[in-house]
Amino acid sequence: MNDLANTLVQSGKLRPILSVRNLVRSYKSGEGVLEVLRGADIDVFPGEMIGLIGPSGSGKSTLLHAAGLLEKPNAGKVYINGRECLTLPDGQRTDIRRQSVGVVYQFHHLLKEFTALENVVLPQMIAGRSRAAAETEAMRLLDLMGLTPRLGHKPSQMSGGEQQRVAIARAISNNPQILLGDEPTGNLDPATSNRVFQSLHDLTRCEGVAALIATHNMDLIPFMDRVLTVRNGLIVPFTGV
Repeated sequence: MNDLANTLVQSGKLRPILSVRNLVRSYKSGEGVLEVLRGADIDVFPGEMIGLIGPSGSGKSTLLHAAGLLEKPNAGKVYINGRECLTLPDGQRTDIRRQSVGVVYQFHHLLKEFTALENVVLPQMIAGRSRAAAETEAMRLLDLMGLTPRLGHKPSQMSGGEQQRVAIARAISNNPQILLGDEPTGNLDPATSNRVFQSLHDLTRCEGVAALIATHNMDLIPFMDRVLTVRNGLIVPFTGV
């Protein structure tokens, strides 16, 4: 986040893209109940990248799934662009998720029978964009990710890092306002992880997309504008190892 954005946030003139309030999520576990989130709050502002640090099982993915309208929590509210979303009908939540939220997972989940270009074209066409416009946008994004030589390659013909960069381009292709990353480089070796995350960082900056990235990789902290952690079911500032 730049100095102007910081000033606007402090003055209250910049509204969060994503706000999560008092989020509660628990799961049945054997004879008892596992409480994962116990009143989590978070704001994500336009153009910033937030790191959500914590070990596996701490609640990072649970928070992202609720924030991305992928599952309903037990209690709490999720606001996207100031609109409370959890009380909306399924169809409206799907529309908001499709229009405003991009998601990158640890595994790329590319369609193996399609090329890199086709994997980025398809979600745009589902959203109503013409094939010609979708191909133009896909080629632009894949070029920004350094993948122009791989446009016609299928996932099995690409390295793990290349596959994940295609997945990032796909997540950005419908011009979301926020990108949610759930261990987006967790399946890569350290050197490849840093290169791919640099690409993700640069692309979100270029496109003006806010990002909330869950990771346990401490090497990614320098990329973040803010770093938070899930502790005892709450979101608190990260104070180091």
